[in-house]
Amino acid sequence: MPVTLQITRALPADAQVIAEMSRRLVEFGLPWTWTPARVARHLQHPQSLVLAVRTNGTSNPMLVAFAIMHFGDDIAHLNLLGVDSRWQRRGLGRRLVAWLEKSALTAGTFSLCLEVRARNPVALLFYRELGFTETGRVPRYYSGREDALRLMKDLRHPLARSWPELETGAWSAGVDPDPAGGPSAAEWLASHFKKQEPQR
Repeated sequence: MPVTLQITRALPADAQVIAEMSRRLVEFGLPWTWTPARVARHLQHPQSLVLAVRTNGTSNPMLVAFAIMHFGDDIAHLNLLGVDSRWQRRGLGRRLVAWLEKSALTAGTFSLCLEVRARNPVALLFYRELGFTETGRVPRYYSGREDALRLMKDLRHPLARSWPELETGAWSAGVDPDPAGGPSAAEWLASHFKKQEPQR
C-alpha cells in the first residue's frame, strides 16, 4: 500500500511528540518553552486548533508535521508550525497553513499573524511566498535572546488565500476524520465557532 498523508486534529496523546518536535525543529538553540504540558493545554483550549499530519499505509504510522493556532477576537495567531526534516519540501507546511487560514475564516477571524526568527531567511521566504507581509520587529522576542519579525496576512481577499490545492485534491490525501471516527477538522470548527460576515 502506498504511503499517504492526512491532516487531522491532534489528539491528547500527541502532546509529547509535538513538544519534542517543537524543541528540535522550532526552538533549537533556545530554552524549551513548548513543553508537553503547554501543548496539552492548547489541545484542550476551546479557542485553539492543533493540527497534525500523519502517515498512512505503513506498519508504524508517524506524526510528521504539526501546527498550533489560537483564535482571537479579530486576529488568529499561528503559534507553532513544524515539519519533520525527512518530510520537508513536500508541501506539508503549505497544507497546514492553508487549513489554518480556512479555519480562521470559518471562525469569523479575518487576519492571521505569526512571528519568525529575524535570522531565519528560509522561514521568512516561506511565509512571504504564502502572502504574509512584515509588520514589525520585536526585539529579544525569543527568550530574551533573538529578535522576531512579525508577519500578518489579511484573509478576506480570495486571491490572498493559500489553499487552492485543498479544493482540487492535488495532494495525495485530503483532510479526513480523525482516527477515532470523530468529526473532521471542518466539522469541529463549525460546531465550535459561529460564522460571521466580513466587516465592510
